[in-house]
Amino acid sequence: MKWIHMYALLVRASIRSRMQYKFNFWFSSIMAAIINVVEFLMLAVILLKFGHIKGWSLAEAGYLYAVLSLSKALYRMFASDVHHLEKYLVTGSLDSLLLRPVPVLLALMSQNFSIKFGELIQGIAILAFSMGTMMQTGQITWTALPLTVIVILSGSVLLFAIGLLTATAGFWITRIEELQNITEDAARTAAQYPMSIYPKWLQGLLISVIPVGFANYMPSLYILRHEAGIWLVGLSILVALALFTIALRAWKIGLARYQSTGS
Repeated sequence: MKWIHMYALLVRASIRSRMQYKFNFWFSSIMAAIINVVEFLMLAVILLKFGHIKGWSLAEAGYLYAVLSLSKALYRMFASDVHHLEKYLVTGSLDSLLLRPVPVLLALMSQNFSIKFGELIQGIAILAFSMGTMMQTGQITWTALPLTVIVILSGSVLLFAIGLLTATAGFWITRIEELQNITEDAARTAAQYPMSIYPKWLQGLLISVIPVGFANYMPSLYILRHEAGIWLVGLSILVALALFTIALRAWKIGLARYQSTGS
């Protein structure tokens, strides 16, 4: 509880700092939402044209997209600068975090905190449309709501773990932008769509090597299509917690070998 309280204090300080430039804050939030809407509209146009993608309807594809978008928004809201660790390593800014009387990771997570209004509103709107459509047709019931909330929270932990593992590699290779393009950006973009559209080798990559598929696709097989069993939701949670534990361990090992730039 002590660390949570300190994190909350650091977050409040970060928000006050960012709100000194209110126009930049709101402009960046609106632009992020517009970009996300355009991405989904591209998918919607294809689905409206052909009716489905490998048997996945617009509502089902929208569900996958919204769940992953909301998980990403939560991850980037509470731990934004984990994704930008390279900047701290190259400039030596990580040194200032080492001097704070809080765990370095906690201090890093509180930097540049911002509520992703655009992404949250857009994700909730698409999710409401998708689930409402499927409820009307009887495909899902109200029991899908609590399961979806669990999946979103589990997905945010999973995305955070993937991001933290990628960032931790920076303690060895320093430059991690290209690696992030693969493990975070490309993998997450691929997982926004039904994985059945990809070849088997890519599906295996997104479920085992970079297990972003457990953030939305795997649990949705049960929630939306009643395939396998509820254990798919449980497995998704276990994968997220296991990767989170591994990421924390890797972070401690990497931080122990950190050497300042001396600048």
